[in-house]
Amino acid sequence: MKTIGIIYNARIPEALDLSTAIVNELSLEQDSWVSPAENLEVLREKIPDTDVVITAGGDGTILRAVMLTAPRDIPLVGINMGRLGFMTELQVYDALEKLPMYLSGDCRIEEHSMIRCKLYKNGEESADGEDGFHALNDVVLGRGSISRVVTIRTVIDGADLASVRADGIIVSTATGSTGYSLAVGGPILDPSSDSIVLKPIAAHVGLAASLVLPAETKVNLHLEGTQEAVLSVDGFLNVTVEPGDWIEVERSALKARFLRANPPNHYYATLTRRLGFSIRGQ
Repeated sequence: MKTIGIIYNARIPEALDLSTAIVNELSLEQDSWVSPAENLEVLREKIPDTDVVITAGGDGTILRAVMLTAPRDIPLVGINMGRLGFMTELQVYDALEKLPMYLSGDCRIEEHSMIRCKLYKNGEESADGEDGFHALNDVVLGRGSISRVVTIRTVIDGADLASVRADGIIVSTATGSTGYSLAVGGPILDPSSDSIVLKPIAAHVGLAASLVLPAETKVNLHLEGTQEAVLSVDGFLNVTVEPGDWIEVERSALKARFLRANPPNHYYATLTRRLGFSIRGQ
C-alpha cells in the first residue's frame, strides 16, 4: 500500500470531514496522514515518505501542496471544494467512489510546467528563497497597499521591451493563464503548454497587451521610480521589492504532476462551466 497524504483547506469546515471520511472508508488508517495546507512544518516533515497526495479544497490548496510535491515528483489528485477548480480532478460527490482508481495507479500522469523567480537587491541575488521561488500559476510584481502605480522596465532575453506604468505585471504559466492573468484580459493557454504569458495589470503608460513567450524565455522586471512594490508568488508568498531591485523569471526545472483519469479533452469540455458560463443544452 502506498503512503497517502491528505492536505485540506482548514478554512472550509467540510474539508476535514471529507479527509476523515477518505481515511476511514478507504481503510487508509495505517498508510496515510492528514494535515491542513497551512501547517507547513507538519507537511515538510511528512512529505518525504509520501507516494501520493490528495487535496481537499480548491486550486489554492493545490498551489500550496505543489510547493512540496513538485521537488519530489509526487503526483497529486485534487478534490474540488472551491469555486473554479481548474486543477482539481474530482468533485465531492464522487470522490470516495473514484479515488481507489487513482490510488491503484489505473490512470495517467499529467505534467504541468512551472516558473522560477529570483529577486535581486543591490545587484546581488537575494537570500530569500535558496533556489528562488517556484510557481505553478504566476509571479506578480505589483503595487503594495498604497494606491499608486509602479514603473516596471521589462527586459525579454536581454532586450529592453518597454517601461510600463501600471498596477503591476503578471508572468504566468499555461496553468496560471486561467487565474489572475485571465481576470485582467490575458489569453487562455492549454495547460500542457510550456509557454509563458506576460500581462501588464491596468497599464497607464506603455504596453497593455499580453505577450505569449516561448518556454526558454527569460524575463527581467526592473522596479524603477520611487514606489515600493510587492512580489507575489502563486498568491500566498509575498516579498517587498524596493526601487532598483529586479526579478528574473524563467521556466523552472520542477514539474507539477497530476493524476488524471479523464481524457485530455476534458479540460475543454468543462472550460466554460468552470469559468461560470453556461452552454445551451448542458
